[in-house]
Amino acid sequence: MLSNYLASNDEFGVYVTLEETTESHLKNMGALNIKLPENLMISDYTDIREKFEHKGSGPEIIELLISMIDYFKKKEGDKFTCMGLDSLNALYSLIDTTDLRIRMFHFFKYLREKEITTFSIMEIPEFGKLPDYIGSEGFLVDGIIRTGDIETQHDVMIYMQVKKMRATEHSRKKHLMEISSKGLSILGPIVE
Repeated sequence: MLSNYLASNDEFGVYVTLEETTESHLKNMGALNIKLPENLMISDYTDIREKFEHKGSGPEIIELLISMIDYFKKKEGDKFTCMGLDSLNALYSLIDTTDLRIRMFHFFKYLREKEITTFSIMEIPEFGKLPDYIGSEGFLVDGIIRTGDIETQHDVMIYMQVKKMRATEHSRKKHLMEISSKGLSILGPIVE
């Protein structure tokens, strides 16, 4: 979504991966035929620490992300409009999760005040229990777009579903997705 959006306008965006290196993420994008527009910067945890962490033990990752966002807001001004954060799971593994809902409320509030549309990725296991501190995100965010898979007798289909989008009338149906030489495509609702 970020790549396609930024390829068609003059804005600026950042995709932050806390789980992989920039090189690994770019390789994955290439495998999905997702083109990297010039106005989208990919950054990883190491990049952020090297550029924004001061000597000593340094601030935690949320403060580093805020420093990075402030830097790009100053550098790009109002052109800096969107960001991807991959993933909340990795973010939570890097911080003290005491009072997590309050801390994330303030972080998301900060992003809204900076007028940055942010795609925060979160992996939810299909089976098994989530840690107790995970679960408040759905109340804090403006939208939830879920992807998943459906196994049939002969195939595995992937889908996208808009579970929540504040102030917008939308379908909640699962829509079939396809990965091809054209990148990711939404083919239409899955008929059950």
